[in-house]
Amino acid sequence: MIRNLILLVAALIVCANTNAQKSSKPNVIIINMDDMGYGDTEPYGMTGVSTDNFNRVAKEGTRFTHFNAAQAVCTTSRAALLTGTYPNRLGLAGALLPGSKVALNPEEETIASLLKEAGYKTAMLGKWHLGNKPPYTPIHYGFDSFYGIPYSHDIWPIDYAGKRITDPANMRGGWPALPVYQGDVVVDSILTLQGQSRLTTAFTERAVAFIKENKAKPFFLYLAHPMPHVPLAASDKFRGKSKIGLFGDVILELDWSLGEVLKVLDQEKIADNTLLIVTSDNGPWLNFGDNAGSSGGFKEGKSTSWEGGTRVPMLVRWPGKVEAAGVNSQLMTNMDLLPTIMAATGAPLPEKKIDGMNFLPVLLGKADEGPREVLYYYFGKNNLEAIRYRNWKLVLPHPSNTYAALHGKEGTPGKIARVQVPTALYNLSHDAGEDYDVQELYPEVVAQIMLLAEEARKDLGDDLTNRVGENVRKPAMLQ
Repeated sequence: MIRNLILLVAALIVCANTNAQKSSKPNVIIINMDDMGYGDTEPYGMTGVSTDNFNRVAKEGTRFTHFNAAQAVCTTSRAALLTGTYPNRLGLAGALLPGSKVALNPEEETIASLLKEAGYKTAMLGKWHLGNKPPYTPIHYGFDSFYGIPYSHDIWPIDYAGKRITDPANMRGGWPALPVYQGDVVVDSILTLQGQSRLTTAFTERAVAFIKENKAKPFFLYLAHPMPHVPLAASDKFRGKSKIGLFGDVILELDWSLGEVLKVLDQEKIADNTLLIVTSDNGPWLNFGDNAGSSGGFKEGKSTSWEGGTRVPMLVRWPGKVEAAGVNSQLMTNMDLLPTIMAATGAPLPEKKIDGMNFLPVLLGKADEGPREVLYYYFGKNNLEAIRYRNWKLVLPHPSNTYAALHGKEGTPGKIARVQVPTALYNLSHDAGEDYDVQELYPEVVAQIMLLAEEARKDLGDDLTNRVGENVRKPAMLQ
């Protein structure tokens, strides 16, 4: 009898310890879309497509309305998300191409490497874009496994109509077929739009399998969908199902994918112990017209420092901890995800300087205001193009892309013009579209933000003013 009682007490202690471990080490899932604009789902204003699962996450979690990517292009945005650092501090710029000679330095700590060290099982599925070949694939940056593509799926020798490029003057014609990696090994290559149409489903199925396999221990899943970046491709089960064409079909499939993740979390009864973050790497590539998304009314789009380029959707769900049906207007960036996740999981921060800030008290409702007041909008190689300070945004003189030209149709890109942008001050509380320059009315605000510009130039440098930063690190250099 006594022996049975001792065994019962021991079992209860083990059970309590297991539950305590679960509560102290939540699972973490980041779903990062590619080129999904601020207005591309119903919680952020989409019309014409029902996004039931995005709606569900917004209803069960909190919707952020002033969330920005650190830069409005693929490689730099993803570097910022995974390292919590301005990408130009890491020596990275733009979007890596097959011939690029740089990669994210493996000495940089990532969300994956930090969580792996803290006992997490880690996996990445989808688009990487921080190194084109081994040893610069995700398994060298803290991910236990990787299945996906090394860069954007338009980096291949196929035009936007799906035909092989034969023009010798077009550098794209010399690019290889789109490789699909399993770890460090190429296991497939894609040369058709039909092949690309299977990507969303393939990554989703593997995400569900990973969650099932690791439900009993803490895990980190980074699901980086290549869509809705062009060329658009939807599987047969979704093609032709929306009322707004192929772009709508792709959004429907991404919504289905999110639903599959929610379903398996429910089935395995781990939803309450899972911090789920859904966002995008940058705004829409607007010159593709009906094959591009919506910036939600913000100015311009991808590859610009206007709000349409960097302001992206961000939904956070953590049942019982993050406010349900919440709306948060605090200035936040994708750099802030790393320190926030480390705080939520009890994992350590990187040893090297990062630029992200801990928003966990905001997520948990323990603080009304976030810690971030400033965002530096860098672009190009290292151009300081604008600065956000609270509700103010000072745009500095710089050359910029503009989509105020002829848009494309049905997958054919339109023109992108170049303009010289003058100095301007915008009050985003009253002018979210950045239409009305008020610098003459608020010279004291301009002067205050220019002090911040000097701090940025000293720290990170600025090619526009020929400044070299004091605290910039080197990327990895490929042989």
